[in-house]
Amino acid sequence: MEKMEQDKEIKNRIVETYAGDMAEVIENNEEGPIKKIIYGEEKHEEEKENLSPESKKNKLFMFAGFLLLSVALITLFYFLLFDRDIGTVEVEQQFTPIIFNDKSTFLEVFGLKKEEITQAVLNQINATEVKNEGIEGIYLTENKQIIGLRRFISLINGNFVPGNNPLFIGDNFLLGVVNVGITSPETPRPGFFILLKMRATTDIFDTLRIWEGKMFSDLYRFLGINLSKDTNYLLTKEFQNEVIENKNARVLYDREGKIVIMYIFANDNSVIVSNSKAAAHEIMLRLTSAQKEQ
Repeated sequence: MEKMEQDKEIKNRIVETYAGDMAEVIENNEEGPIKKIIYGEEKHEEEKENLSPESKKNKLFMFAGFLLLSVALITLFYFLLFDRDIGTVEVEQQFTPIIFNDKSTFLEVFGLKKEEITQAVLNQINATEVKNEGIEGIYLTENKQIIGLRRFISLINGNFVPGNNPLFIGDNFLLGVVNVGITSPETPRPGFFILLKMRATTDIFDTLRIWEGKMFSDLYRFLGINLSKDTNYLLTKEFQNEVIENKNARVLYDREGKIVIMYIFANDNSVIVSNSKAAAHEIMLRLTSAQKEQ
């Protein structure tokens, strides 16, 4: 019995000594391993609290995220349900002249008849104010969009058939006037012209020869010529081979030997339809200048 009490007393002393030692370590060693363990546990508990969905800050973030998601879904549902068209900004078509123009004029022809279109163009030709040997490009538009060659032929009910492939005969063309002097001996009318672009002369040669029979019929109004008993013969008169500006050409002459209309193979990629040698000369000069700049 006495021995048991001695053993118990020894154990109590050991426990007291251990507890005292622990207290002394904690008190004397601020950065000791035990304090680090306690600090780590406290930090871990703090992080768990911050990450918890129950914290006020996280509840606020979750609510904001849910609100934004709801707004996005409502917006998407609105457009799908009502099939609303999203407005688009019309991009203006880039305008690049084939050759340098001293002046560019745009004529709106939407809804106009053939006679109204030709008269509007002729009025602009006769009223040109460009300098001597100056060029005024006349661009026909529909709803403020420049029309191409094929649409132009369709609007004037023309007989020229360039085909559907613009790689062979381009849809980009130029209609206009060269100021050669209305009273010049060479041509009593303004220098009307149409400039056509193609991949190669072989792509357009046969098409132009076919058009010869109807070229005057399609374009006489642009030339300022009225059909009468004195001019009707031009509807069936044949074109002749000529060399103009050292270029192959086909020319329709009147009874007095003056040029009514002609087309010239200006270079490998360009054909000029005109009623004036002086006009053709100026256009060829500008074509050459444009090629040098490229």
